[in-house]
Amino acid sequence: MIRHGAAGTGPRSCPSLVTLASLLIVFSVAACSAAGSTSSLSAEPSPTVSILASAPTSRSPSPSSTPAPSASATASGGFAPTGSMTVGRDGHTATLLADGRVLVAGGLENADSSHPLSSAELYDPATGEFSPTGSMSIPRSWHTATLLQDGRVLIVGGYDSDDFTGTGEAPAPAQSVPAVTPGPPDPRRIAELYDPKTGTFSRTGSMAVDRYGHTATLLNDGRVLIAGGESLAAGDNPSGGTLASAELYDPGTGTFNPTGSMTVPRTGHTATLLADGRVLIAGGSGDDSAELYDPITGRFGPTGSLSIARTNHTATLLADGRVLISGGVVATDSNNPTASAEIYDPMTGTFSPTGSMTTARASQTATLLADGQVLVTGGSWSTGDPGLSAELYDPTTGTFSPTGSMDAQHDTATRLSDGSVLITGGAVSIVGGSESLATAELYRP
Repeated sequence: MIRHGAAGTGPRSCPSLVTLASLLIVFSVAACSAAGSTSSLSAEPSPTVSILASAPTSRSPSPSSTPAPSASATASGGFAPTGSMTVGRDGHTATLLADGRVLVAGGLENADSSHPLSSAELYDPATGEFSPTGSMSIPRSWHTATLLQDGRVLIVGGYDSDDFTGTGEAPAPAQSVPAVTPGPPDPRRIAELYDPKTGTFSRTGSMAVDRYGHTATLLNDGRVLIAGGESLAAGDNPSGGTLASAELYDPGTGTFNPTGSMTVPRTGHTATLLADGRVLIAGGSGDDSAELYDPITGRFGPTGSLSIARTNHTATLLADGRVLISGGVVATDSNNPTASAEIYDPMTGTFSPTGSMTTARASQTATLLADGQVLVTGGSWSTGDPGLSAELYDPTTGTFSPTGSMDAQHDTATRLSDGSVLITGGAVSIVGGSESLATAELYRP
């Protein structure tokens, strides 16, 4: 089963068009890794994106009535349950706020439903409990959520319940890349801001084109780079397709403006802010290429290539400025996940192999811990593994080693202020379909 997980501070990545077909079959519906500095399609995609468009078959589990342990109650080096969300969510986002709470927004209440949620909730690590907060203006799943420098959260893209035909399938992707051209108001293009001071969402500017499976990266100057993804309807092309285009969100004006386009269309890719302010774009759409975005010139330029074509992998900025690329779906290997990993060195602009994960993973999450290690959790396997294991990457030795196992699959992993990691939501296979989860866990290093 291939699923898209989410990830880190960035968006989750969406599955490539090849991977998307597998996701459609697995979930009877229509995910970059996330990954990334997350990131993210996130993903089914870091952060990655699966499109779930069949009718609901069951409801998600009800939150537990038993008081949940707080982060301080988590055993060292393992996972322990914490409070449950108010509703099951799959394809949602989880963003650490400046005050230490976590904003959980959107997602699918039932993994077999094409109707995302507009609701949001807050996790308080002091109590280990979730509580409702304001709702988004439109339902969203597989969107991105980016913490801005002023403490607000930018919500961008995703899809809503009106994005599909009556057949329960997403429109077929176009063969050509749609142009980014302004058009009439479209709910999918609308972005919004969450203000933690008021607990409310308000609309802000609109993108030039609708996107899901894109990446969103906070730049050093406070702007947000939105790159790639899939479009359901772009310009004069009603069937949409994979995008090479990118735009910049300016929080000072609340507007989106075009910037240079990537060298190739991508979805299920990762976007990682480097120490020098540039952004590393890697893989996606079955491609082994990588490129760098320079915010000073507003242009993308090529850099070294990955050792293999990866989609729905993760990319994690290490403490020494290098980037760990791990797992993902390998387009040249029958769309099977891989255990391989590699390191990008921005000083040389090249990728080099490092130790392999103990398990092949795609759409996993990868979280940088306070001690410099990387926690890799969950993900999907073509072998049907339930995706509960976790492992640690040690950059000093270049090796992965197993750590505790989770109780359930998940979509997001968010490092909290005390160094523990909050794991939330996701979906699990059940008889006749899939079910979104309301459960949450904490990992303490």
